[in-house]
Amino acid sequence: MRPTTPRETTLGELRTSGHIQRSVKAEIRHNLLTRLRSGEPRFPGIVGFDDTVLPHLERALLAGHDLVLLGERGQGKTRLIRTLTGLLDEWTPVIAGCEINDHPYEPVCVRCRRLAAEAGDELPVTWKHRDDRYGEKLATPDTSVGDLIGDVDPIKVAEGRTLGDPETVHFGLVPRTNRGVFSINELPDLAERIQVALLNVLEERDVQVRGYALRLPLDVLLVASANPEDYTNRGRIITPLKDRFGAEIRTHYPLELDAELDLIRQEAAIDELQAEVPAHLLEVIGRFTRLTRESTAVDSRSGVSARFALAGAETVAAGALRRAALTGEEQPVARVCDLPAVVPSLMGKVEFEVSEEGREQEVLEHLLRRATAETYRRTLGAADLSGLLDKFDAGEIVESGELVSSAELLRRIGPVPGLAKIMERLDLSGESPGQAAAALEFALEGLFLTRRLSKDTSSGRADGTATYRT
Repeated sequence: MRPTTPRETTLGELRTSGHIQRSVKAEIRHNLLTRLRSGEPRFPGIVGFDDTVLPHLERALLAGHDLVLLGERGQGKTRLIRTLTGLLDEWTPVIAGCEINDHPYEPVCVRCRRLAAEAGDELPVTWKHRDDRYGEKLATPDTSVGDLIGDVDPIKVAEGRTLGDPETVHFGLVPRTNRGVFSINELPDLAERIQVALLNVLEERDVQVRGYALRLPLDVLLVASANPEDYTNRGRIITPLKDRFGAEIRTHYPLELDAELDLIRQEAAIDELQAEVPAHLLEVIGRFTRLTRESTAVDSRSGVSARFALAGAETVAAGALRRAALTGEEQPVARVCDLPAVVPSLMGKVEFEVSEEGREQEVLEHLLRRATAETYRRTLGAADLSGLLDKFDAGEIVESGELVSSAELLRRIGPVPGLAKIMERLDLSGESPGQAAAALEFALEGLFLTRRLSKDTSSGRADGTATYRT
């Protein structure tokens, strides 16, 4: 909920209040310095960039630079750009009815200059919240100069204005974000002749619309995102435009597993599904994502988006939710049997090397097994699983699967000495059947992957049915 709007409604009241006019970049510099001194979060919700990307970004903002964020898909570039509005003043005054948010102290458009001359201190003022001072455009091949900068409005001409009247201009997205932050996503996709239209915005800070000699000293922070040029064959940023950006900042995927897991916990819509995904399964998904990025079978230039991990976690949660609905479980808890469904659902998010054509699923299944084995070694590798192994030494066979309820799986396995220790190692503090079943099934899968048990899977079935035996 937004705080109350300031009370000043005229230019005279604004002057009396002592309001000081500052440019967008000065606002951001002032507020960023304030947060740096106080230790407050500068970019809430941004994970894994603290020691790498953010220091470069802060220096660029303090220098007052327009900037380009360069990185592979799914590295959080757009998310980071959108947090910049949090560094603006919470409220800023604008002349009421102005299309380009003119400041009452310094109107720049023809309409506002005329209104200011007529009204004097009675010039009407409204207030704009910082959340409304952000504009964004995804660069597409059909984007026009009119979309970004503006064009003649035929309706205004039809109302009787002449073509030479500057008020016949319909302003584009950039002027309408005047005194704010404007973002162009995937800038290389913008046609080169359209990129030329941004040259004046970045250097002279004005706009040109068709034959009009408009001098609009725009006050805007322009931020663009782009994929590395060696990957995107769709286009490039023209050299004069690159030269006008003050800073180019490289982003990256999470460097550490912990950051990857923090990102999954923060962004994946698991809570909305109301299903529990234990920490060890999130770790499997995090490791799976990282192994996929590092795999020589995957096109490293395209990257593996963070959305790969988020979709994987959500797919696992959805599997638990589906099982609970079909079997009547009270609390959905994800298990190892929910992992295989991740592979086909995520295959479209990965670009493979040409040499791997036809082996895509096989590659991902192998990487998922590796991720599961690595997680098992970290969590249960040194655990005493003799109580579980003794059952199989006695000739027992356990069948599990996506449609086997937790209670039924526990019945099939029977009492296991040391179960509490296994759950403790997996950070499963509850005593629900779902958590106990998740712990035991993960232990079974780990014993199979370390060749201490064998496993038979039913080919052609989509329910993850697996039979564990010695």
